[in-house]
Amino acid sequence: MPALTDTDIADNVRAALAEDIGSGDITAALIAADTRAQARVITREDGVLCGRAWVDEVFRQVDADSQLDWHAEDGQQIEAGATLFEVRGLARSLLTAERAALNFLQLLSGTATRCHHYASLVAGTGVRLLDTRKTIPGLRRAQKYAVRCGGCHNHRIGLYDAFLIKENHISACGGIAAAVREARQIAPGKPVEVEVENLEELRQATEAGADRVMLDNFSLEDMRQAVALVARRLELEASGNITERNLRDVAETGVDFISIGALTKDCKALDLSMRLSI
Repeated sequence: MPALTDTDIADNVRAALAEDIGSGDITAALIAADTRAQARVITREDGVLCGRAWVDEVFRQVDADSQLDWHAEDGQQIEAGATLFEVRGLARSLLTAERAALNFLQLLSGTATRCHHYASLVAGTGVRLLDTRKTIPGLRRAQKYAVRCGGCHNHRIGLYDAFLIKENHISACGGIAAAVREARQIAPGKPVEVEVENLEELRQATEAGADRVMLDNFSLEDMRQAVALVARRLELEASGNITERNLRDVAETGVDFISIGALTKDCKALDLSMRLSI
């Protein structure tokens, strides 16, 4: 996956502040301009921290003179009641930055926390859990970073860095072999994955030379057969109707990857709070 950059983070923050502050924070303007304050941010629940760089950038863009002191690192497990960071500066600045900073931190920490939970369910199986493109618009790279902080892995970043040939692509191209052949001609260096719905389509994708095959809504028995048929000649990814209840069973079939949209689309934000003192 292309690396997350400082520019990505700055753009995320700039957009968040623009929609929140607009023409100016009229409530913060009630406070004298020279009033200084300090604040600390605590978590009300256990989780995995993620999003420090976004918080730092929020306070930098609002007021570069704000000073932050972090008490935890991204990827670190945190306990309810713990102070995550303290910040000092002008009271107006701290209050203006509060919501955007916490929005990033609670969303990304929530994503990392969910991923850590899912990863714990398949510990020891050797399978790698993958995210999908089911992310919050504009925050895909941020959420995919959070996925890694939580101990899971990234699938393709978008429509440009890898092929994922699905049913409609196959139909429009005239078959699996034709679709794979065209992919190799269009972008020879890009990974080619084919989604299949049965063992016959798996055979076709294998013979066509796909790098990876996505087993769409396969039964556990069909997944085990697929693993035996492929015999490590290519990578196998399970997907579709995979929940916490059946995740371990899917992992134990021997597939290489399991992709789960819920890692990013259904995550619950971590409950955080900022407490200000003058």
